[in-house]
Amino acid sequence: MPKDHFVHFENARLLVVDDDPILREFAAANLATPKVEVEVAGDGDEAWHRLSRGDFDIALIDLEMPVMDGFELIGLIRADERLKHLPLVIATGREDMDAVDRAYAAGATSFVVKPLNWRLVSHQLSYVLRASRDEAFTRKTLHALRRRVAAQDEILSTAEARLQRLAALPVAAGQPSGGDDGHLRADIERLCNDLARARRLIG
Repeated sequence: MPKDHFVHFENARLLVVDDDPILREFAAANLATPKVEVEVAGDGDEAWHRLSRGDFDIALIDLEMPVMDGFELIGLIRADERLKHLPLVIATGREDMDAVDRAYAAGATSFVVKPLNWRLVSHQLSYVLRASRDEAFTRKTLHALRRRVAAQDEILSTAEARLQRLAALPVAAGQPSGGDDGHLRADIERLCNDLARARRLIG
């Protein structure tokens, strides 16, 4: 079957984890493109070491494997601060939904059922990767907005504190008093009110 029969999704490093060497060969042959680099691992332990060293964008993980199964691997990934948002697509031949439910509970992102249709797998991986990157962009934008709001709040708090200290100062000797002092205090009070209003709008 020609290579361009399969889906060419965006640039990515994909880790395929399965104890079946034939499936690993098919995965490398059918999922690798000029934009997609595919690495394989034969069990969860090997996969964990590869993930700890490499910078992967998505993983396709079998559930039933020796040494370390897919459930344990998913749990390790989700507990790791650097990897906790890595999209994980599980591949299983098990027909009982308990396995799928358990995988989702452990932190799986999506699943495909064996025997694998490589074209459908490519579409699924492409969709999950795109959604994951959109989510990552949203998280980054939200984090930046929170930092901006925190900085604005700090600036407002500093300005309010300075105005309150200024308003509390007595009129210095030799300085205008009476009406001028009243105008000054009124201006300071208006500025304080404006800052409080700005804080409410930002919040």
